Amino acid sequence: MDRADIVHDAFLTRVAAGDFPSGGSASGPLAGPEAVAIFRAQCLSRNLDRRSRKMQAEGQGFYTIGSSGHEGMAAVASALSVDDMAFLHYRDGAFQTRRSAMVPGTTPAWDMLLSFSTAKSDPMSGGRHKVLGSKALNIPPQTSTIASHLPKAVGAAYSIGLAARRPPEHQALANDSIIMCSFGDASANHSTAQGAINTACWTSYQSIPLPLLLVCEDNGIGISTRTPKDWIGANFANKPGLKYFHANGLDIFDTYRAARKAAAFVRARKKPAFLHLSLVRLYGHAGADLQQSYLAKAVFEDWEENDPLLHSARLLTESGALTIDEVLSIYAETEAQCTRVAAEVVKQPRLGSAKEVMASLIPPPRPCKPTNGPGTEARSAAFGGELTAMNSPQPMSKLINWALTDLMLEHPDIVMMGEDVGTKGGVYGVTQKLCDRFGADRMIDTLLDEQSILGLAIGLGHNGFLPMPEIQFLAYLHNAEDQLRGEAATLPFFSNGQFTNPMVLRIAGLGYQKGFGGHFHNDNSLAVLRDIPGLVIACPSQGADAARMLRECVRLAREEQRVVVFVEPIALYPMRDLHGDKDGKWMRHYPAPDQSIPLGDVGVTGDGPLAIITYGNAHYLSLQAARTLAAKGIETRVIDMRWIAPMPVEGILDAIEGAKKVLIVDECRGTGGQSEALLSMLIERSPLPAARLVAEDSFIATGPAYAATMPSHGSIVAAASALWNAS
Repeated sequence: MDRADIVHDAFLTRVAAGDFPSGGSASGPLAGPEAVAIFRAQCLSRNLDRRSRKMQAEGQGFYTIGSSGHEGMAAVASALSVDDMAFLHYRDGAFQTRRSAMVPGTTPAWDMLLSFSTAKSDPMSGGRHKVLGSKALNIPPQTSTIASHLPKAVGAAYSIGLAARRPPEHQALANDSIIMCSFGDASANHSTAQGAINTACWTSYQSIPLPLLLVCEDNGIGISTRTPKDWIGANFANKPGLKYFHANGLDIFDTYRAARKAAAFVRARKKPAFLHLSLVRLYGHAGADLQQSYLAKAVFEDWEENDPLLHSARLLTESGALTIDEVLSIYAETEAQCTRVAAEVVKQPRLGSAKEVMASLIPPPRPCKPTNGPGTEARSAAFGGELTAMNSPQPMSKLINWALTDLMLEHPDIVMMGEDVGTKGGVYGVTQKLCDRFGADRMIDTLLDEQSILGLAIGLGHNGFLPMPEIQFLAYLHNAEDQLRGEAATLPFFSNGQFTNPMVLRIAGLGYQKGFGGHFHNDNSLAVLRDIPGLVIACPSQGADAARMLRECVRLAREEQRVVVFVEPIALYPMRDLHGDKDGKWMRHYPAPDQSIPLGDVGVTGDGPLAIITYGNAHYLSLQAARTLAAKGIETRVIDMRWIAPMPVEGILDAIEGAKKVLIVDECRGTGGQSEALLSMLIERSPLPAARLVAEDSFIATGPAYAATMPSHGSIVAAASALWNAS
């Protein structure tokens, strides 16, 4: 027999007999009518769980994680305002059902069962996943990821204080609101949770406003692994900068008291608090998980004995808020409602085509106030004597710095954050003087944690800012790549475009640095980025293009709400010469602030019959090789992709029109590199013979062999000559 049915039958039998578990008395600030409303939400959540399990057994529902045992979160919802954005643990159905009752016009049973059945009319994900979330309820969708929502919750909390000082155009959160973020006791051990909470403490310790309420739902187990007794309290009760509260999550009166007190502390002090709720888990972890296969029967029977609905029924009847008959009536009413609604929900159409599934990968555009450019007076004040320097060609690093300055002058919502981006101006000086020009509020020196950097950016995006985080080196992204894949890029997908977190992520990367770093500071792989659906990836090769492309990236994020990654080739930052010492042919003049390069536009040098398709450092090397090839009688056209994703297919096909052969030069590794997709595209779309020259499948060495595994001037000439001379 399903444990859900056992718990259901026990509830009905025990309530009717007045057989309740022991516990404290109803006390504290929770009034009777509010307590009854909380109980209604608990009953609805419980019966939604039961109905979703039956739907799954009947083939009409799909993978789901239930909320049974965690119904105390309904009391937390009551203690908060609907203006408080909530990033929810996947067991927080009761939080959502209670908040729904606080917002007129919502239909929680209908909405949540639509999600459980993956109906196209699901108002949150459009049938893409069983998620908790609602735009009307200020709950961004959250799937079953482990703790990955904590960094963005910290970022959203930070954004509230920043918005009070610098209101963004698209501000979404009230200045007096707080952020609530809930998670399980097992998730609290994840490095992502530990890093996010450490970031919150680090921020609070410096008296920087951070109105964040962290709620740990401690049921004592993670899937099958038990949490050590008292571990959560021992771990979090005495952290600097973090106020600790505890409550019995089975007792709605105690939970409401503690949650209200914790929320009041966060709201008044603008500091983070940690609310530790003691709960139980009913039915196992998820779906078909059979906890009796790994737990002694006495363990889960003890949890069932402490069913939170039984505790609520006892408290409500003892306090006189409800009679036993009224308790049973509310439970039966919600059971009947869920049964009735489920019968209608399973008739709703579901997604059936790739086009339908992918419709929300790219978020919808949003209206933005027109801008008039950075302004002459503001530019003069910001640049000072550097305006004169703009009359002379400059290397890429300087032109990116000037482009960032103009963009920040034009768009006050832009905020940059990262390791050493502020006072130091970045490892390579790309952000020098920006802190002096715009202040520490807009040039945020973060702690050394890439997950927190990206979480800060995602959270700021939730509140209408245009974040431009920096990851110091490409290889460092691997410490935090799930913040892009599992959070930033999936948010519009799982919310049907209702929630977005636009950003322009700057990453210094790729290879060819002489005498510095090895594989951590020279990383020639973009595969982890190319694998993320919906992501825009830009990679300039020279300074003027970098400035113009950066402006397009900001437009894409600001107006089209895209998540954009701007990869800056480190070795080309200082590059001045192309063919000979002091020829200055790789420097460029700074383009006027109104010039940009649209997404998908490629660059072409020459019109010869041998086309070389490339990007980044390899574009620089290919232009060197083109001169050598010309001396051998082989005329080329060198095509700079500029945009890695989405691949500029039409631009490339237009650029090779009239060519006779195509060589792809890819500085990234042969496995997982751009060349694979390029060669496949050419086979499918072009009759021209094609070949590729790629980097070896190897990490990069430090020392004289720094470039040994990657394409070079000589190897490009050799590969191009071999292709051209082949029959």
